[in-house]
Amino acid sequence: MSHPTRHIIHADFDAFYAAVEQLDRPELRGKPVVVGGSPESRGVVASASYEAREYGVRSAMPMRTALAICPQAVRVASNFGRYRDVSRKAMTIFAEITPLVEPLSLDEAYLDVSAEVVGGHPVRGIALQVKRRVLSRLGLTISLGVATSKSVAKIASDFQKPDGLTIVPPGEERAFLAPLEVGRLWGVGPKTAERLHDYGVRTIGQLATLPEEWFAERFGRTGGRMRSLAMGVDDSEVVVERETKSISAETTLAQDTGDPEALKELVNRLSLNVAQALSRKSLRGRTVKLKLRLSDFTTFTRQNTLPERVESSAEIAEAATALLEAELSGRRQFRLVGVGVSGFDDVPGRQADKHVQLTLAGFER
Repeated sequence: MSHPTRHIIHADFDAFYAAVEQLDRPELRGKPVVVGGSPESRGVVASASYEAREYGVRSAMPMRTALAICPQAVRVASNFGRYRDVSRKAMTIFAEITPLVEPLSLDEAYLDVSAEVVGGHPVRGIALQVKRRVLSRLGLTISLGVATSKSVAKIASDFQKPDGLTIVPPGEERAFLAPLEVGRLWGVGPKTAERLHDYGVRTIGQLATLPEEWFAERFGRTGGRMRSLAMGVDDSEVVVERETKSISAETTLAQDTGDPEALKELVNRLSLNVAQALSRKSLRGRTVKLKLRLSDFTTFTRQNTLPERVESSAEIAEAATALLEAELSGRRQFRLVGVGVSGFDDVPGRQADKHVQLTLAGFER
């Protein structure tokens, strides 16, 4: 039995934090802007304007490095209260288009507009309406990817940034993905991409031609999912709201580091992201978790269950930093840091079900 064609939009703001700063401060427009911590305190770049990106500045880069390669850049401290306010307005705009909206972070969301298309509205027209409303009401540009699945839509949204619109028509998913570098596929990180390169697989198209047995032998249970995504097959749904048993935020560093101050800066930023998510869901938790990945890809977690439930970024950061400090001995180099909060089971009327992970984790790709 055939299933109705789905129409999914992935909406992704362009250099969100930096764009908001340029919007609020007209004197910064057209200039390279970097948002993040001070280079003196080993801060990192949370967002870089497109003018700064032309010099090679990237998110999660040490601020000292960013200002070295782009000395004329204007550094602005993060203002997450303002970014959160703009994000809330953006989600309201999305909800006017369709009730099926899944926020992923402050600047990113999925919209399922299948019903609107069935109702006679062309998907291109819907996408253009989203862009027009965001620009007219918020003064910001947004890039959209439109496809029959979440994974393809997400890849498409990155295609023509900034202010892009890429539509992958039904039936053309595999052809769209085929020439792309394999690292752009959902779930294929740098390490997996390196493995695939060793096997002679460099494009998603090459990956899609391999048999099921090949994936099973090399990637076990996750192989089937990887193969389906390479073929453009993804039936994951846009989830409007779900009860959570944990909320976490994590980021992979541009360069491995063992610097205590840089790592503590990351923990503070991630704690803020988690606190914002907790606030949106009116949650408090007793267990604070720290996730770390070493340069050799060894990954482990540490956690501490507190006497009282916490919700503020300061409380979360304090507990997570204490866990971090216990792991800083020796010459360890870290490539990933994550912070999470759990222990909501005793909240009245709330059923624990799923884990929500914030994909941006306070840093923009």
